[in-house]
Amino acid sequence: MGKKVKKEADPFPKDVFDPLPIESKTAATAVLMLSSPEEEVLAKACEAIHKFAEKGDENKTSLMCLGAIEPLSRLISHEDKTVRRNAVMALGVMASNNEVKKCLKTLDVIPAVISKLSPEENVVVHEFATLCLTSLSVDFSYKVQIFDHKGLEPLIQLLSSPDPDVKKNSVECIFNLVQDIQNRAAVQRLNGLPPFLDLLRSEFPVIQQLALRTIENITTDSDTRVAFRNAQGFDRILELLATKEFSDLHEGALRVICNCLEDSESMQLIQTMGGLEQILQFVGTATLPEAQANAVKAIARMAQSSENRKILHDRNVEKALTDLLMQENESVRTAVCQAVAAVSKNLSSKETFRCLDAIGPIVQLLNSEGSELRTAAAEALSSLTNSNNLNAYAIYDAGGDKLLVQQLRDSCTGAAVYAASVLTNMASQEELRRSILAHEAMPALVELLHSTDNNTLISAMQAVASLACDAEARLELRNVGGLSPLAQLLKSIHPEIRRNACWAISVCANDEITALDLCNAGALEILQEINLSPHRNNKFSELALQKLLDSSLSLKYSLTGHLSASDITTDGFYDPGQIRMGHQVPTLEDISKQVVNQHRAIIAVNGKPPDQFITKGPDDRKPDSPTETNASSVMSSTRSSKTPSKMKGKGHKEDEKKKDEDESKSQQETVVDEAWSLPYDAAFHNLLKEAAESISPLQDEVKMYTALAMLVCEAMGGQVEPEKLHDFLWELHISELKFESCSNVVLIGKIKKGTYFHRALLFKVLADRIGLSCSLIRGEYNRAWNEILITGPKKRHGYSQPESYIIDLMHQPGNLMKSNSPAALAYQTI
Repeated sequence: MGKKVKKEADPFPKDVFDPLPIESKTAATAVLMLSSPEEEVLAKACEAIHKFAEKGDENKTSLMCLGAIEPLSRLISHEDKTVRRNAVMALGVMASNNEVKKCLKTLDVIPAVISKLSPEENVVVHEFATLCLTSLSVDFSYKVQIFDHKGLEPLIQLLSSPDPDVKKNSVECIFNLVQDIQNRAAVQRLNGLPPFLDLLRSEFPVIQQLALRTIENITTDSDTRVAFRNAQGFDRILELLATKEFSDLHEGALRVICNCLEDSESMQLIQTMGGLEQILQFVGTATLPEAQANAVKAIARMAQSSENRKILHDRNVEKALTDLLMQENESVRTAVCQAVAAVSKNLSSKETFRCLDAIGPIVQLLNSEGSELRTAAAEALSSLTNSNNLNAYAIYDAGGDKLLVQQLRDSCTGAAVYAASVLTNMASQEELRRSILAHEAMPALVELLHSTDNNTLISAMQAVASLACDAEARLELRNVGGLSPLAQLLKSIHPEIRRNACWAISVCANDEITALDLCNAGALEILQEINLSPHRNNKFSELALQKLLDSSLSLKYSLTGHLSASDITTDGFYDPGQIRMGHQVPTLEDISKQVVNQHRAIIAVNGKPPDQFITKGPDDRKPDSPTETNASSVMSSTRSSKTPSKMKGKGHKEDEKKKDEDESKSQQETVVDEAWSLPYDAAFHNLLKEAAESISPLQDEVKMYTALAMLVCEAMGGQVEPEKLHDFLWELHISELKFESCSNVVLIGKIKKGTYFHRALLFKVLADRIGLSCSLIRGEYNRAWNEILITGPKKRHGYSQPESYIIDLMHQPGNLMKSNSPAALAYQTI
């Protein structure tokens, strides 16, 4: 027998790798393993990365730097469920890191993540996929991607998931998405409200809060509010308010109600359900100030419609709000003032608040430290005084006018805006207006005219217009430099600012001095430019320009060279000659102070005897009649005091000397100040008397015009033949008058040799006083003429139309020439 030989075992297959257990202690190795073709290796690597990433933000950043993001974003779509789950878990945790978010933007990962929300995936995948989307959805670009890839619908479906983490992540992600308006509308279209309302009953407070905040956000959309009502949303919200255990949700529930109450249908529904009484009760009984404040805000929101305000008034809401003014909590009192502002749009409510003595406490809130509360108090007072003079007096009685003027200088823009609005409302009463001005409102308002805030500018200009309706206020406005910024605001690019500037100027231009100062500040030139623009021109700009010119016919004639028949001249009118646009028109006083020069004389009119032309102090100077406005307004506001001289002996005691000084000072304050005034023109007065006695009794219109022309011609040197004009030395005569009176101002009655423009001016001022209608037009080269309208004889079928004529005052006194006829044109030109 041969020797037994041991049989050798079959060798291992050459193409099979022996199993190699791997244990890595570095994240870099795990990231490298993400490129493995083996599912088991991939699953373990993703799991290890998930655990490492959960430990902190630094770990997430280091994993990103090692290149983990790109392979993980691929592996979330792996065929193997375990690999896919672990990859989603790792990516879901890492997505909360800001650097990771930036990196994911380049990888277009959103479609893959959204696909993991399908019902086929398990709960863990849902949890971490929604976690990933929640982290990314705070970024606007990711919101757009989620919307574009229809991510909202699966998220809404997951609101009904049995897993609370999935619910929490889904509702939080949707909350982030609905910050964008298109997602709000999409939630409503996808019938997302019912599941959100169901989540209000969740046992997890965080889910309840997120659901409520999302509902609050989406109910700002009108279509969603309709869906909210149809889904019995009010039932659920009122149920929350009625449950004390849900006190942490009361504030949010009230905000939802605030949103919905913009619709009258919602208001009616709440009223039917007893919600209004519940809210009103909540106002008085809520223990948390935040909830109480939101209940008041709900009332303010209800009061946005007139129908709702009537309902609230019938429920005696004013009493509930007045009681809350005594609260110490600032947010509550702020909300109350805002509610008062809204409720007070109802006329009956304004009266009720005053009867409940609510105005005084609101006035005192103007002293509050918090700017928001001061603003709300001023807003409430603005609403209470709108078209209600009794409430304006109630504010005055509470010392509110002084506090409101202080509020004009408040650093808080809103406080100043509403304070100016209240002062505007109060200024309609003369007593209140004077008190407001006494507290230096005008300087404070002028400061606001330099603001860069549009609302501030508008409110300030409205207040200026309301206060500047008397001469004293306009004087103060001039003295504090308010006219220049007012004129500059005409240049604003904002139409509302321009309109209010025009309105303020139209009010301020009610006296000649202010009108001149406004023109010198550039208002006239700017207004003319505005009125030439088809886009900026409006009724307010036209009114301002007209008022500016009408308030000073001297200015109007100087700048436009035309006075219409309706422009009635008065004592104090003067002709400074043609002034080019952009140049200042000097006052008569300024001209009178100039040294006599070789320039054209200034022709002035004043037929009022000295005993009637009374000079008054700056505070009480008013025209004696409507026709005397110009005469009084040309007086300068700059006055020199006239102090009676006193003889003082050397032996007087010091106390007697002091007594004399006090008396002198007292007399300086009480004696009427002497101001410059235009000298009396006796010759013109006599002409006026003659015209009234000889021409006024005439019955025929043509005879009256002819007789007046003859009177003017005779007074100014008589008839002059056209060919002998060069011998009519009127220039020398006028120069003699200037040097005789030592003034560049020449009274019209003193002119005995007058040419075309002197005679036309005299004809106009005399005609205005005896009731004859005529215009005054300036031509070139010392020409001027008067146009009159003559109605022809009565025709068979009615009256003929009046025709325009030029009346000759130089060559054939009283001759009527039809306008635009050869004879008229020859009279008007050289």
